[in-house]
Amino acid sequence: MINLAGRDILQSWGKYAFTGIGLGLLIGVTLSMAGIYRGMVDDAKALINNSGADLWVVQRDTLGPYAEPSSLRDDVWRSLQGMSGVAETGNATYLTMQVQRAGQDIRVMVVGVDVTAPDKPGAPAYLVAGRAITRSHYEAVADIKTGFSLGDSVRIRRHHYQVVGLTQRMVSASGDPMIFIPIKDAQEAQYLKDNDTILNERARTTANPAFNRPGVPGLLDAIIAGQSANRNVNAVLLRVMPGLEAEQVAQDIRRWKRLQVYTRAQMEEILVAKLTATAAKQIGLFLVILAVVSAAIVSFIIYTMTLGKIREIAVLKLIGARNFTIAGMILQESLGLGLVGFIVGKSVATLWAPYFPKFVLLQTGDTLRGFLAVMLVCTLASVVAIRAALRVDPATAIGG
Repeated sequence: MINLAGRDILQSWGKYAFTGIGLGLLIGVTLSMAGIYRGMVDDAKALINNSGADLWVVQRDTLGPYAEPSSLRDDVWRSLQGMSGVAETGNATYLTMQVQRAGQDIRVMVVGVDVTAPDKPGAPAYLVAGRAITRSHYEAVADIKTGFSLGDSVRIRRHHYQVVGLTQRMVSASGDPMIFIPIKDAQEAQYLKDNDTILNERARTTANPAFNRPGVPGLLDAIIAGQSANRNVNAVLLRVMPGLEAEQVAQDIRRWKRLQVYTRAQMEEILVAKLTATAAKQIGLFLVILAVVSAAIVSFIIYTMTLGKIREIAVLKLIGARNFTIAGMILQESLGLGLVGFIVGKSVATLWAPYFPKFVLLQTGDTLRGFLAVMLVCTLASVVAIRAALRVDPATAIGG
């Protein structure tokens, strides 16, 4: 028996191909949306893994340095270093800000790390070019996503830093590339006030009657000196000794130091489940909308093509074709449209993924699930056309 689906496709291949391409673009957007969410999760996990830490010690009753503000004195590490099970400590600060490169603003996360010894927790895990920071001031290591090259100068607040090393996949939970600088410089960049603010506060303090009383000499000088220095950090990163459970060390710190401590699993829960929760819901809603739109397009096209061959379907019924055969032909045409669309969608998603400003991770599992979803949508979309074909009266083939 003649394959009505193949014959119809050959006769109207232009419309079929353009429909497949349009559907493919929708599928490509759907796969890209799923890839964006996967990329967000991967960025969060990369942030945790690249820190090289087993524990994050932060201000009590906060969610840590990546989710909300946290402030600790920078000498807390001394008491932590002496605790049982702690192998190594490192102060860290995190500041998201805009820097300029070639006259353009780039959003980055400036990370202050301890440079007193190599491979401290929080420092970049590896370099693709250059060297690590060896000086206590005015050197930086940048992620290649920032666009900086070795020897470039980057201005952070008041000072300029020379890029001495380049790293890769060092990003914040939001996907912003990182720039690493010495911890002392980072403290100044994050906490030090600008000159005008300091001058205004000095004038306000001097005008305060409390400082004009006798018996308080030097108090004003002490306050002014405190305004020009800050000894806070956002977190202390710890490595535990091999063979020990990180949670046990964390419990000891919570009990004796009265600080908040998070393990890797807990930090991953914060970054993935809490920070990306709203984005996950929004992307999920987009996926549902795109699926509905795709089903509507396939249903309309298949229904239109079916109405265009009513007489042919009536002839098939007249010569004894079963309803199952006719329904199978229409379903075959619908699934073929979905296959063409999926091939186009997967191809364009792979091509344009590197051009997204955020990392897009296209996983094989998502691709397979996407293919099954497309086939299911096309199957459901063909139901309307199949019902219309099965209601065709065979007499239509000989009717005037």
